[in-house]
This record gives sequence, structure tokens and C-alpha cells, in this order.
Amino acid sequence: MNTIAQAAARVDRLEISLAKGLVIGGLVVALYGPVVIQMVVQWWHDPDYSHGFVVPLFVSYVLCQRRHDLRQVLFAPNSLGFPVMLGAIGLLLVGTLGAELFVSRCSLLFLFAGMILFFAGWKMLRAVAFPLAFLMLMIPLPSLIYNQAIFPLQFLASRLASNSLELLRIPVLREGNVLVLPNYSLEVVEACSGIRSLMSLVALAVAFGYFVEQRLWARITLVVLMMPIAVSSNALRVVGAGVVTYFWGPQYAEGFFHFFQGWLIFVSAVVCMLLVHWFLSHLVPMRRGGSA
Repeated sequence: MNTIAQAAARVDRLEISLAKGLVIGGLVVALYGPVVIQMVVQWWHDPDYSHGFVVPLFVSYVLCQRRHDLRQVLFAPNSLGFPVMLGAIGLLLVGTLGAELFVSRCSLLFLFAGMILFFAGWKMLRAVAFPLAFLMLMIPLPSLIYNQAIFPLQFLASRLASNSLELLRIPVLREGNVLVLPNYSLEVVEACSGIRSLMSLVALAVAFGYFVEQRLWARITLVVLMMPIAVSSNALRVVGAGVVTYFWGPQYAEGFFHFFQGWLIFVSAVVCMLLVHWFLSHLVPMRRGGSA
């Protein structure tokens, strides 16, 4: 009889927990459904953030991989999570009224953090800190920051490309982000600045470092070096377009060549990332060997 009563009580608790979860999930969907849908639409139409589709999948994989460890975390609900949730909803309201999408989208992550803290406690929040923080990479940058970053990257990529073309003995005159060749003028547009591949490469570097690197300094170094790698790779892309345009004409630098060159440059940037990690992984052992 006791066993039956315990089983019945367990079923009742499960049903209550399921009902609470459905209610809370419904409220979150009602509050953030339009925000998330608008963000997904931006992923679809903006190539700079197409990697946003992969970020939630990666987070789901990490949580699934660590599910056995998460089950061992002791639940200790903390009431401090409630004001965090209220603050997240306040940010959502401020972002909606002020038409600031970045604030509204970030408030969703604060809401998740507050819910985890309120229902599971600090230990669980620390256990899921990395996948929760990784979700930031799916949120597009605010226009103010994006526009401030895009022009210096365009200028730097055009300058590197101009210097490289001069080394190849190709006459070129650089005017801002426009490269003037004898038979055509190439403009280093936003797509060639490196910002597009930079966002994807940073997300890739963070994920790669999480799985294959245990040293925090090496992970940070790998992510930081993605900026020069992205800019240099896109400058090389401009150089390739300049060489083809100078010798064969601008019509050969468009279409399939332009598409294929973009993928080739991205793959080369990934190879550079792997080479950087190989160097970092051998750096400490070499120093240890030298000191020994």
C-alpha cells in the first residue's frame, strides 16, 4: 500500500510540474514569440547572421551531451531569480517601446538566467553558464555598433588588398575603399570587409575551443585572432578578384567565381584557425621542454 501511495504521489508531482512547465512556457512564448520570429527572419535574410540557425542547435547538443552531469547538480532554488526575471521583462518593455531590438533580444537570455536561478539555484546556473552565454552569438549586433565597425574593416581590407596587388606588380590606385585598376574599379563593399565571416568564425572558434581546448587563455587567444584572420582572408578575396579583373576582365570575377571564391576563403580561414590552435597547443610543451 505504501508503494502504491508513493507512486501515486510521484505521479501527482509530475503532473503538477508538467502543468507548471506548460504555463511558464506558454507565458514565455507569448512574451517573446514576436521577438524570436523577427530575429529568425533576420537570420534568413541577412547573410551576416545566417549562423544564428546553428547556435541554438549547438547549445542543445551541449546540454544533451552534459545531461548526465546536469542531473547530478543539486537543486537549490533561489528567490533572487525572481527580480532577475522581472528585470528581464522590464528590459523587454524598454526595448519594445524604444524600438531597440538588441535590448529586447538580450532580455530573453536574462529571463532564462533568472528562471534557472529561481527554480534550480546557483549551481545549476553555473553549470549551464557556457551554453547560456553562447546564445549571445545568435543575437545580431545593434546597428550603431555594426555601422561603427564596418567602415574601419572595409578600409583595412582595401588597404591590405591594395598593398598586395602592388607587390604582384599590378597597378592600382586606392581611393578610400575603392581600388582603381587600369581597366576597372573594385569597391570593397560590406560583404568584403570581413564582418560577415568574422561573426561566423567567432562562433566557430568558441565552439571549437570548447570541445578541443581546456586552457582558458588558449580559447580566448583563438577567438581574438579570428578578427585578423577574417580581415586578411577577405583582403585576399579582393586580391583574387583584382588579379582576375586585371588579366581577364571584370566579367570573369563575378558569378560562379565570386561564389566559389567566398567559400574557398572561408575554408582557408578555418584552416588558419586550426593552424593557430596547433601552434597554441605546442607552445606550452615547447616552453616546458626548454625550461627543463
